Amino acid sequence: MSVNALYTDLSDYYDLMCADIDYQAQSHSIHRLQRLFGNAGSRHLDLACGTGPHVHYFSEAGYASSGLDINQPMLDQAAIRCPQAHFSVQDMCSFSVSEPQDLITCFLYSIHYSAGIERLKACIASVHAALAANGLFCFNAVDKGKIDNSLFAEHSVQHDHGLFTFSSGWHYPGEGERQLLKLRIEKVTAGQTEVWHDEHPMVALSFVELQALLQPYFEVHVLAHDYQAIIPWDGASGNALFACVKI
Repeated sequence: MSVNALYTDLSDYYDLMCADIDYQAQSHSIHRLQRLFGNAGSRHLDLACGTGPHVHYFSEAGYASSGLDINQPMLDQAAIRCPQAHFSVQDMCSFSVSEPQDLITCFLYSIHYSAGIERLKACIASVHAALAANGLFCFNAVDKGKIDNSLFAEHSVQHDHGLFTFSSGWHYPGEGERQLLKLRIEKVTAGQTEVWHDEHPMVALSFVELQALLQPYFEVHVLAHDYQAIIPWDGASGNALFACVKI
């Protein structure tokens, strides 16, 4: 499959693939960070928004929430979920907005979809340009030096008389600016099994390198990857939450 074919072909099943994610807790956590670090404004944009679950919860919290993604089938699902929100087909590395945003988010490690350092730089510059004064950019990321290629997350969901099993894991070859997100989807229906495999090229960098890219544009706070508490990153974990205030 091509890089985006799996998400396009299985857009109806994307929410099943992410069924173990607590979107409400994630959204509420970033709302708290906006009050703590940001300008407390309510204009929100979600990058790589997929089918819009985060946009839904930000809208419920009173934000004028919008989203962008490169896949129209995903946005079709998002528009059904959030008819009051605005969605656009745009590349997060070269997007524009009609008015400054107070909060820009990028959940589920989607910042890595920039695929390379130069495109990530362009993404950061686009975010900075789109934010209002003291606006906040929040996203989660993984440090390339702490990736264990043998680890895979897996969960199963029953849907429409079929059992879906989803597994995913990071793979970093040990050098360079590319890592892979490996995905496997298995669907078992009436004894018949279908399997999809996909590998998405993702940008690889350390948190030190990432902070160096962000600091010309933002005051950077690196926090523990914990959506229940706001605590500093411990310097050892391979996952972290970044809260970046526009300067």
